[in-house]
Amino acid sequence: MAGFKGQAEYAVDEKGRVAIPAKMRAVLKPEAKGTFVVTRGFERCIFAYPLDRWEHMEAQMMSLNLYHREARDFVRLILRWAEEVALDKQGRIVLPKPLMEYASITDRALIIGALDHVEIWDPVVFEQYVNAQPADYETLAEQVMGV
Repeated sequence: MAGFKGQAEYAVDEKGRVAIPAKMRAVLKPEAKGTFVVTRGFERCIFAYPLDRWEHMEAQMMSLNLYHREARDFVRLILRWAEEVALDKQGRIVLPKPLMEYASITDRALIIGALDHVEIWDPVVFEQYVNAQPADYETLAEQVMGV
C-alpha cells in the first residue's frame, strides 16, 4: 500500500477548514469513508489518520494493559483530542479549534505526508522545529536507517 508523502501549504479559512492535497486524498482506501480522525500529534502538530487506519490504532490501544499508568495516560491524552472529520466536496476537513490552538495554526497550514497518517503544522512552527534539529539530514539518516 502506498503511504502519504510529500507536502503542501494551504490557507485555513475562518471556519477552520483546510484542504487535504489531492495526491494524499488519492491514497485513502474506500474503508476510510472519506473520513479522518484528527488528534494531538507530537512536536505541536495535528495528526490526521484515515478512519480505517485509526481503527487499527484503537485496536492497539485496546490491547494495552491499562493497569500501567503510562498506558492509561497515553490513551487518555490521545483520545481526549480525537475527533472524526469528513472530507467535504472541496477535499477539505475542519480542524477543531482546540487542536488549532495546540498547533498554533491560524491562517496557513503545512500538510505533510507521514506514511500512515498526515501531519498538519503551522508553517512557522514547522520551520522552527526543522531549524532546532541537532543533527544534519545525513547524520540522522545514518542513525535511523544505518546498520
